[in-house]
Amino acid sequence: MAGANQKADEPIVDINVTPLVDVCLVLVIIFMAVAPMAMTWGITVLHSKAKAAEGKASIEENVQVKLTADGTVTVNGKAAAAEELAGKIAEALSKSKDKMVTVTADETNRVGQVVDLLDTAKQAGAAKVAILKNETAPAAAPKG
Repeated sequence: MAGANQKADEPIVDINVTPLVDVCLVLVIIFMAVAPMAMTWGITVLHSKAKAAEGKASIEENVQVKLTADGTVTVNGKAAAAEELAGKIAEALSKSKDKMVTVTADETNRVGQVVDLLDTAKQAGAAKVAILKNETAPAAAPKG
């Protein structure tokens, strides 16, 4: 089985590439099979378009959760403690048409606080969640 130029008593010093190619092809097949599953995890974010709300429920008909800078949470304008938040959101969702929760937070709130609210809303039965920017007047720029 030695090469054409090789004598019978010389050791084989050539690298056998066949096992390397086999392992690489198996890895490629595994990655191709796993890649679609890895891409489906996460939160789908949809950007609103002009006139997207025509024919849909208005924002007042949805459940509105607001998080203030001091950490106070309100559900449809009524204060809610952390332990009763899921119950109040579920109660408000039962009266909602679209089962949508809109979360509004101040710029000073941490991302973790907002994510906790989104998670609580989904666990309470929200079909859709949205994050809104707080419509407060911007601070006056310093002169000078």
